[in-house]
Amino acid sequence: MRIIVDNAKCQGHARCWAQAPDIFDLNDEGYILPGDIDVEEKDELLASRGARSCPERALEIDRTSDALLDRCSINTVGVK
Repeated sequence: MRIIVDNAKCQGHARCWAQAPDIFDLNDEGYILPGDIDVEEKDELLASRGARSCPERALEIDRTSDALLDRCSINTVGVK
């Protein structure tokens, strides 16, 4: 899973960080740092909660890479 960060929308509420401080890095003023975030499978629930808690919708959850990886894995089962 990946969290897509839209820094222009971030208003520094820090709600994402309150939900998952180990996933969301903020600057000294409480704004999320630039760059998308790759989330490990074990952290997906917290990351999802953090992203959904943003009142400005500055964080988007992208699971398309996981779906693509799953399809590739299914298509290669039994292929030699």
